Amino acid sequence: MSEPRLAAAFWVQAYMRRLSLHDIPAFVVHRGDDTAGAVLVKLNRLDGTAQAYTRSFDLMTDTRKWSELASGPDRDVEDTVARQRSFDSDLWVIEVEDRQGRHLLDQPGLDS
Repeated sequence: MSEPRLAAAFWVQAYMRRLSLHDIPAFVVHRGDDTAGAVLVKLNRLDGTAQAYTRSFDLMTDTRKWSELASGPDRDVEDTVARQRSFDSDLWVIEVEDRQGRHLLDQPGLDS
């Protein structure tokens, strides 16, 4: 049986709070649908590089997990994010800025 899904706005609010507790700056770049919107997290390493992460469904484990959508020069990752937004108007986009590459998506409660 698949796990229950949190409303997107609630998850985003909790994620932003968790980042702030670790003094990691983050911004909601695009607000998606409050209940059913997917979330894309862009990690800006502030050195000209970035990664973008989305949640995907793992059929083998019947769970959702974060996976890297794009990685490389910030401009290229930003182009990928723009393409995803053009496909999905309900998409939430969060930009995390951290030189150490911290995004916290691997922490309990955020990792799935």
